[in-house]
Amino acid sequence: MARPPQIMDVTHRLVSTPAGRTHLVEQGAGPLVLLVHGFPEFWYSWRHQLPALAAAGYRAVAIDVRGYGRSSKPSEVPAYRMLELVEDNVAVVEALGEKTAVIVGHDWGATIAASSALTRPDVFRAVALLSVPYTPPGGPRPSEVFARMGGDDEFYVSYFQDLGRAEAEIEPDVRGWLAGLYAALSADTMPAPGAPDPHFVSRGGTLRDRFPAGRLPAWLSENELDRYAAEFERTGMTGALNRYRNMDRDWADLAGFSGKPITQPSLFLGGALDASTTWLTEAIQAYPTTLPGLVASHVLDGCGHWIQQERRDEVNRHLTDWLAALPT
Repeated sequence: MARPPQIMDVTHRLVSTPAGRTHLVEQGAGPLVLLVHGFPEFWYSWRHQLPALAAAGYRAVAIDVRGYGRSSKPSEVPAYRMLELVEDNVAVVEALGEKTAVIVGHDWGATIAASSALTRPDVFRAVALLSVPYTPPGGPRPSEVFARMGGDDEFYVSYFQDLGRAEAEIEPDVRGWLAGLYAALSADTMPAPGAPDPHFVSRGGTLRDRFPAGRLPAWLSENELDRYAAEFERTGMTGALNRYRNMDRDWADLAGFSGKPITQPSLFLGGALDASTTWLTEAIQAYPTTLPGLVASHVLDGCGHWIQQERRDEVNRHLTDWLAALPT
C-alpha cells in the first residue's frame, strides 16, 4: 500500500515576485491551491494541510508572505500594502506555470486571500477564509475606528502602528512572546471570561502583560514552538508588523472596490471562541450579500484562533469537501 504524503515530502522553492522573491513550499499534483498564512506565522502553519491536500489530489502551495520567513523583506513600510501582496500572489501562480488557483487564507492571510479574489477574479477562481470573515472595503478610516476601541486601553492594532514599538516588546524574547500569544488565543489556554482581554494594552503596558504563562496549547509542541521562534529570531518582527502599518493605505487603495462582493465560490471557517470571528458576527450574517458564491460556512465549537492547527482534521475535511465540490 502506498504511503500517504507526509510533511517531509515537501519541495522548497524561491520564485520571482514584485517583493523580490517569494519562498514557497509545495506538495502534491493537481489543481493549484495557494495557502496564505497570518500573523505571527509563516508557511509552517499549513504543515497539516499540505499533505492532506496532496493526498486529495491537489497541488498545495504554502507561501511565506513578504516580510516573513525566507521571502524578501522590503525596507519601506508602504511596500507591505495590500495590493502589493495581491500582486505577489498573482506572480506565484504565474511562476508555477498556472493560470488560475484556489486561494485559502488564515488571519491576515484571509484578508489577503479575500483581496486577491476581489481584485483579481481572473486568477483566483475560489476563496476560503479562515478565522477572519470577509468585510467589503469601505467604511470609516481604520485608524479612526481602532483609536476609539478599548476605552482606557489601547487596541493591539493601534499599538502596532509605531515603527519599533512592538518590536521592542517582542524581540528580546521572541520565543516567550510567541508562546504567550499562541496560548492567549487558543481555546484550551486563553484567559478565562472576564479576565483582561489580550487584544488590548493597558496605557504604558505591553501586550505580553495579559498573556497566559507557563502552558502551551495542546496543538503546539515545544519543538513546533522552537520552529516558529527560530524563524522570527532570524528575521525580526518588522516585516510582519508592517502589514498592520498599511491599513489606512489599503483603505485608500481599495476605495474603488467599496462595498463590492466576492462572487467566486467561497468557504468560511471560524472558531466559536475566536474574537476574530465573534467580533464580526454581522459580517458573517451579511454573507448572502457579500459572498453570494458561498458554498459553506462553519463556526467550530470550542475552537480558538489558530484553527487549522487547533482543529486540523476538521479543517482538512471541510477544505477537501469544499474543493471537491468546486467546478473544474
